[in-house]
Amino acid sequence: MRFRNLFIGITGLAVAAGSLPAMAQDSMYIPLLTYRTGPFAGSGIPIADGMHDYFKMLNERDGGIGGVKIVTEECETGYTAQKGVECYEATKGKGALVYNPWSTGITLALIPKATNEKIPVLSMAYGLSAAAMGKTFPWVFNPPLTYWDGLSVAVKYAGEKSGGMDKLKGKTIGYIYLDAPYGKEPIPLLDDLAKEFGFKVTKYPVPGDKMQDQSSQWLNVQQDNPDWIIMWGWGAMNPTAVKEAAKVGFPMDKFIGVWWAGSEDDARPAGAGSKGYLTLNFTAVGANYPALQDIVKHVFDKGNSSVKDKSKIGESNYNKGVYNSMLMAEAIRAAQKITGKKVITPQDMRLGLEALDISAARLKEIGLEGFAAPVKVTCDDHSGAHAVYVQQWDGAKWVKASDWISPMKDKVRPLLEKDAADYTGKNAPWPARSEACPKS
Repeated sequence: MRFRNLFIGITGLAVAAGSLPAMAQDSMYIPLLTYRTGPFAGSGIPIADGMHDYFKMLNERDGGIGGVKIVTEECETGYTAQKGVECYEATKGKGALVYNPWSTGITLALIPKATNEKIPVLSMAYGLSAAAMGKTFPWVFNPPLTYWDGLSVAVKYAGEKSGGMDKLKGKTIGYIYLDAPYGKEPIPLLDDLAKEFGFKVTKYPVPGDKMQDQSSQWLNVQQDNPDWIIMWGWGAMNPTAVKEAAKVGFPMDKFIGVWWAGSEDDARPAGAGSKGYLTLNFTAVGANYPALQDIVKHVFDKGNSSVKDKSKIGESNYNKGVYNSMLMAEAIRAAQKITGKKVITPQDMRLGLEALDISAARLKEIGLEGFAAPVKVTCDDHSGAHAVYVQQWDGAKWVKASDWISPMKDKVRPLLEKDAADYTGKNAPWPARSEACPKS
């Protein structure tokens, strides 16, 4: 467990665990569980940078949120559940408003702890899909959509490109995934959709210690010759898979990655071979948004960004870090409005997350018009099952390849309800919800 980057406003100060000074009454503390080392660092670094820079920009430009500055502190998890829990235990007593685990494994480990200790968990578009059931998981939030929503969009896209969902009958969809809780999470829905639409599923698990050696998996893909491949990869797994797919000649316009397999560094290493590769996405790519230009002006140009190369601002994973911090910032604003407080508590933060309602007009107000789809969280639905789009690598950059596509809510919601019930059964006695819903 390693800590770095405590900052308030423009001041950076490295601290050791346990030495964090008591937070002033005019600041709010958010620990950031990140990974800048190891095989997942390529994905983790730009996300951490985006998260930091958005809060730094708000502190510099606006004096914080509602006049209160945000203090963040990184804790290195290495993407392991054990270190993630250690980070949680080391920081929860410092007034942590919310936890962003950035790992499905860490999320699963924190759900019972955070629920018991009443600290919200924001697992933005990852983690336990069933956590969308707000009546069962009042302390966990996973907007703008769950993994199961995303998987349903990938299958829907394959169906539409095949001429209709009925045309998937008799076809084969390959599923290559990190052999970890993250990669396994969408499998129940994929199996259900295969039964309903009559396609066959072939699965290619990639062990965590073999992410950079996928020759056997792709040899199997070559032999099986599936009609489509869907990938749930992360870190070093992604560029390796794209290179191997190109090597065996798999058609890139039939290869769809989840949003976590859609960074520039996932596609670029394969060179011309990656042209046509597809992934889902829920944020824009590029820095041509007023909020991102304010990051350049108030953070990067003053030498206070972790990013050394300005061209990295606006890349896919950096923008997801910005989006994650934007969700937290808007939840803080909502909580301040609901409670009338400037400095909120974790319990207030939960209220703010449950009242999130970021309209297109609000996105424009905060300088992110068109950056993402509007998002709304309710007491009953902590995810929202919002639409995503498909992006395609043109050999040098991502370009939008579809309109916004809504998940198969009618297929996903019943499974979420069933899985939430299964979870509480396995973790009995699971506490019944006692938290009141925010007034609309």
